[in-house]
Amino acid sequence: PRFETCWPAMMKDSHGVIIVFNPELPSDLKEIEMWYSYFVQQQPLLDGQCLLIAHHKPGSAGDTENLSLAYPLNKLKLIHSNLEDDPEDVRMELIKYFRSIITLINENREREEMSIIS
Repeated sequence: PRFETCWPAMMKDSHGVIIVFNPELPSDLKEIEMWYSYFVQQQPLLDGQCLLIAHHKPGSAGDTENLSLAYPLNKLKLIHSNLEDDPEDVRMELIKYFRSIITLINENREREEMSIIS
């Protein structure tokens, strides 16, 4: 919210949104609903273009299994990150996410080119 005036510039021509939050803070859980509404629904982007990262602070006893998010956030891809754990899983999930965004961009470009040709 502090940088709300910058949001339109950040959103311009964006193809994806990654929302990182602390699942142990009730305020963060409330704010991700606002971020999703503003950055995904209002653009509009597809849910597949949004990735949620629940980031657990070192030393926290975060429950990575039972984090339940309300609709519509529960439809989104959610990964957990923790600096104390092996980051390989998070890295692989990010690579998969970026590949899906690139695929979507290429498909949209091909569709635009075909519409110009025909």
